[in-house]
Amino acid sequence: MRHRRLGRVLGRSPSHRKALLKNLATALFLTERVDTDLDDNAPKVKGRIVTTLAKAKEVRPLVEKCITIAKKGRTAEVAAEQYGTDADRNTEAWKSWRTGKDYAQWVATNAPAVNARRRLFQILRSKEAVAILMEVLAERFEDRPGGYTRILRLATPRLGDAGTRAILEFVGKNDRIVKRSEKPDFGDEDADDAPDDESGAVAEDPAEVAAEAEATTPEEGSDDKSSEEKA
Repeated sequence: MRHRRLGRVLGRSPSHRKALLKNLATALFLTERVDTDLDDNAPKVKGRIVTTLAKAKEVRPLVEKCITIAKKGRTAEVAAEQYGTDADRNTEAWKSWRTGKDYAQWVATNAPAVNARRRLFQILRSKEAVAILMEVLAERFEDRPGGYTRILRLATPRLGDAGTRAILEFVGKNDRIVKRSEKPDFGDEDADDAPDDESGAVAEDPAEVAAEAEATTPEEGSDDKSSEEKA
């Protein structure tokens, strides 16, 4: 019995399973890279990977943990910008800043960001994925408290072993927008059907009454002539 053993084994050893989840998370982050036009292995849809349902459920907590770490580091980087400098390295302005009080405050404020980058690199082992997390995803999900990804089960199974496939993607980019249809406009039909008097009777159009009278008059006359001929 697997008492107090959380998570899915996925038919792999612990080291193999850890490497698998790291590679899946890195692949999802790398779909957000900018220079994909000249890439031979460019993703079909940014922010989305297709894998099995069990793997998607297992890697989702790791992905959201990395985004949370990146958000905290991004907050520290933004706070440290007020103590930084735009001067080039080894210039006189940069040297004066390096020896001043702003440098010490910048180091203290920027320390959580450096720690966040080191933790992310320890998990993913990809500098490019860490840069995407800190510069793109942390800013995108800045105001979102959690739930950065979604899992959508696919109807068609995987060829070979008929495994259940699923999509793991970031929320907020490929969302389905539900649009309600507008109420049809029938013009002024309600005004035409409104009663003219208090009794509720609808007034008839004089032109229609005259047209009906002209249409019925010849028929009535022909009936009278036929009756006279019979007599």
